[in-house]
Amino acid sequence: MPTEPATPHPDAPGAGTDLPTHYDHCFACGDQAESGLRMRTSVDEGPTVRSRFHVSEAHQGAPGLAHGGLLACAFDEALGMVVGNLLRVPAVTGKLETDFRRPVPVGSTLYIVARLDGIAGRKIYASADGHLDAEDGPVAVSARALFVKVAFEHFSTHGDPDAIEKLTATAIANNRKWDINP
Repeated sequence: MPTEPATPHPDAPGAGTDLPTHYDHCFACGDQAESGLRMRTSVDEGPTVRSRFHVSEAHQGAPGLAHGGLLACAFDEALGMVVGNLLRVPAVTGKLETDFRRPVPVGSTLYIVARLDGIAGRKIYASADGHLDAEDGPVAVSARALFVKVAFEHFSTHGDPDAIEKLTATAIANNRKWDINP
């Protein structure tokens, strides 16, 4: 199926906007997740977001190096942020493919640039590059993802009802609008 360009929703935040965490207990972006990544994300020009996180000792797999699965988690978060915040539709990761090009040492910062690539029906395609220690540093990891638009009931049926209620209240308080009937 051919893809259409992924155009940001009219209510999407503009370039330069710092995005809030989507859930306080999210391992990737939440401030309440013990040993979490505490990623920070902002909207860039075009259908793009920029995320970053500092690799700590709690994030290592091999001695002194970031765990590959943790890096995949960071990319899933950055790619999810570009989909959710710029398209304003609920979606879930259907496929995530990562290419590890060079080691990511403990103590380094990974700068992830995630972009929307296209839409085909319920499928949303996105990709990202992770630059080591500077926004224009060498690419350490790249990723491609397929997200699938879902109805909000996907989360209310499969998630924790109390957490969903809290998340909904936070979204309302932040005047966050979604197209919940994809």
